[in-house]
Amino acid sequence: MSQTAAGHFTYFITVFLMIAGLFIVIARGNMIKKLVGLGIFQTSVYLLYIAPGKLVGGTAPILAEGFTLYSNPLPHVLILTAIVVGVATLALGLALVVRIQECYGTIEEDEVLALDAAAAGAAHDDVRGAGDGPREHPVERADAGGRR
Repeated sequence: MSQTAAGHFTYFITVFLMIAGLFIVIARGNMIKKLVGLGIFQTSVYLLYIAPGKLVGGTAPILAEGFTLYSNPLPHVLILTAIVVGVATLALGLALVVRIQECYGTIEEDEVLALDAAAAGAAHDDVRGAGDGPREHPVERADAGGRR
């Protein structure tokens, strides 16, 4: 049993990282913490693909005399691409969090949703009070320079 458990150590670490990352994404309201959880989850996927690619005693897949066991290079190549995509995703997420902070003044998900709900409720009340007479179209409110 211990031989089997030791042989699958990387899979145990992968599952732990995957569960931890998913928990952070689901349980935390702070958007930066959600991005950190997403990064941990992505790392677990990298480990899941890389672990079977390395064979103990295997060499690079270059044909030479005396070598019969080769490691598969394809998972490593795929993970390099996945790392680039993961960094780009994280950069986009951080840029969105900065923009949300500028607009709402917070990066807590529940506060942003509450502010959105309050703004939607105020807009809905504004539309219901339209019985006072004709309203101008928002586009018609542009000043002489064409700006709103």
